[in-house]
Amino acid sequence: MAKKKAFALRLNEDMLKAIEKWAADEFRSTNGQIEWMLMQYLKDHKRQPNKKEKE
Repeated sequence: MAKKKAFALRLNEDMLKAIEKWAADEFRSTNGQIEWMLMQYLKDHKRQPNKKEKE
């Protein structure tokens, strides 16, 4: 599994509430929803990270 790095993210309150609701509707955590949203955006724009070969 890929190593995860923590960082602070500032969102306006209305945006966060919308993401929290969407996450609940999809049975995800808010963090998981944000990760999923970002990965979808990267895939849609053909910028997803390369998978590293197992050593």
